[in-house]
Amino acid sequence: MGKDVAKYVRSCEVCQRVGKPQDQVKAPLQPLPIIEVPFQRVAVDILGPFPKKTPRGKQYVLTLVDFATRWPEAVALGNTRANTVCLALTDIFARVGWPSDILTDSGSNFLAGTMEKLWETHGVNHLVATPYHHQTNGLVERFNGTLGAMIRKFINEFSNNWDLVLQQLLFAYRAVPHPSLGFSPFELVYGHEVKGPLQLVKQQWEGFTPSPGTNILDFVSNLQSTLRHSLALARENLKDAQEEQKAWYDRHARERSFKVGDQVMVLKAQQAHKMEASWEGPFTVQERLGAVNYLIAFPNSSLKPKVYHVNSLKPFYSRDLQVCQFTVQGDDAEWPDGVYYDGKKDGGVEEVNLSTTLERLQRQQIKELCTSFAPLFSATPGRTERAYHSIDTGNAHPIRTPPYRVSPHAQAAIEREIQNMLQMGIIRSSTSAWASPVVLVPKPDGEIRFCVDYRKLNA
Repeated sequence: MGKDVAKYVRSCEVCQRVGKPQDQVKAPLQPLPIIEVPFQRVAVDILGPFPKKTPRGKQYVLTLVDFATRWPEAVALGNTRANTVCLALTDIFARVGWPSDILTDSGSNFLAGTMEKLWETHGVNHLVATPYHHQTNGLVERFNGTLGAMIRKFINEFSNNWDLVLQQLLFAYRAVPHPSLGFSPFELVYGHEVKGPLQLVKQQWEGFTPSPGTNILDFVSNLQSTLRHSLALARENLKDAQEEQKAWYDRHARERSFKVGDQVMVLKAQQAHKMEASWEGPFTVQERLGAVNYLIAFPNSSLKPKVYHVNSLKPFYSRDLQVCQFTVQGDDAEWPDGVYYDGKKDGGVEEVNLSTTLERLQRQQIKELCTSFAPLFSATPGRTERAYHSIDTGNAHPIRTPPYRVSPHAQAAIEREIQNMLQMGIIRSSTSAWASPVVLVPKPDGEIRFCVDYRKLNA
């Protein structure tokens, strides 16, 4: 009964919609593949809008980060329309070359027909991040956080002309070694350290001695060797960093999966106020896309199916029947003689299930034994007259629990169970002042388990 009560409580639809912090279970981290060729795969996003436009009307920043070298690019924008974004990306790729893969979010400007035509013309494979799961495009999202903090500091210390110093801010970022790679983006792209303010100060401290000139062939050969060596080391450092990050992330993660047709609740991306429910649904799993993404259908809505990460999903527990109660009133009479269920049949031996692990001879022997005692078997429950039990309540004040609310469907089920048990002689009518509610719990096979809630009586 404890399992049935737990199942009933867990299936409360209101509770499932409101949710609790434990509902947001993280799935194990899925590291992105390590890209070895610079600018083979890039991640793109848009930062903004900023609260106030610059004097030149700029309010957004188009950001791009290379997966292999972590090289960042940024372009100030006045709007985020598809044509504006398209021109800015064309300007960037004119300097670094067109990538094989580009990862963006599902914003309308990145999914517009103009952008799709641009990718098709230049042979770019467009990858779309899972909606409401920023970790998929975490590389550029993390850079957005850093760049946004740099712009915010500049605005608070100087002026709102951040678009004029955007390239200087990028210079500072490119010159710093990346923690996961062990090299700065500048070193991995150009093969040597960038000459900046810190390098000038270092040269003054150590004393700068110009290196002798080299011919162009030696320079190219040394550059290629340096780049290969740096990228190989960066790849190993990135692999170690990913393993360390996954081990840390997976400490509180748990493997979860859903099957096609499962009912799930979807985590809301935003809440209008704190008292709003965190989850919505139930919806249906239409298709599994990869290890952690699912296509969710909305059966009772005109909305098209959407892709959700498993971290934004939780199973929905349906409730077949509601908790009901029934109290019987009538004459407090003795048990009538000869009351048995009309449908009761002698026999029921054929209902005995024999284990398939038994040998044929053993099964035959047990079957013969059961047949010889056939009168002891019954297809329906009954009662015995060999033992009687009574409880003396003395002068105790009667415990009477008021009825629960009953729906028409549940009322019909209750009356059917009551009539069946009256015919079987299992229960009788009573006018006692003591009353406890009845709880109907569905069994796994679809039948009903008739239970009585004696918690108040036993308290």
